[in-house]
Amino acid sequence: MSTTIDHTSALTGRNVPTKGSRATLQKVLLACGIGSSAAYVAANVAGALRGGGYSSVNQSVSELTAIHAPSRPVALPLFVASDVLALAFGTGVVAAAGRNRPLRVAGWLLVGVGVADVVSPFTPMHTRAVLAADETTWTDTAHLTVVSATTLQITGAMGFAAAAFGKRFRRYSVASAVTMLVAGGLTATQQNAVAANLPTPWNGVYERISIGGYLLWMAVLAGALLRASGRAQTRGQAA
Repeated sequence: MSTTIDHTSALTGRNVPTKGSRATLQKVLLACGIGSSAAYVAANVAGALRGGGYSSVNQSVSELTAIHAPSRPVALPLFVASDVLALAFGTGVVAAAGRNRPLRVAGWLLVGVGVADVVSPFTPMHTRAVLAADETTWTDTAHLTVVSATTLQITGAMGFAAAAFGKRFRRYSVASAVTMLVAGGLTATQQNAVAANLPTPWNGVYERISIGGYLLWMAVLAGALLRASGRAQTRGQAA
């Protein structure tokens, strides 16, 4: 998807050539946003294939890495890779923001998302059978807290990034945020059924639409900033 970015120089905050090593590092960090989304998708595919009856249509993503879930050994390393890449991407957005204050705030919120993602492997939920038997531990409560914090920070990042760019990206960000929140709300309505080990039809689809909206948005933002960074560097070299 093409996006309109206003005032490229404002994104970088510079009108002079950027040192090669620093520019390269910034591009690598921004590319991590695309890598994070790809690793997350890979984790879902690999985990579902190893899931031992796991249903991507009816079960949540978190159940792939639930304690004692057969898919956990396969899915967890890929999710960790996605988490680390997401943190690197947030750092790259901060570096690319320059004097663009809304984008800088969005970047710091994405850093917060990355931090929460890196923490999430240490706060796994238990399988449905354990939840239904009321044998939960502190990690189950912490898991919900991390998910809530991540959602709030993602929504904020989308809002500030929308304010940093032109109309097309602003509209896309609003549409992505609405999709994420509506689909996420549908997922939340089945939380009690998950805890009671009851059927949750389409729960996995709802959640993947919600998460997929963010993953695509992150990849689009990364691509837009990479293009802006390349144009700024070219103009600086020409000057």
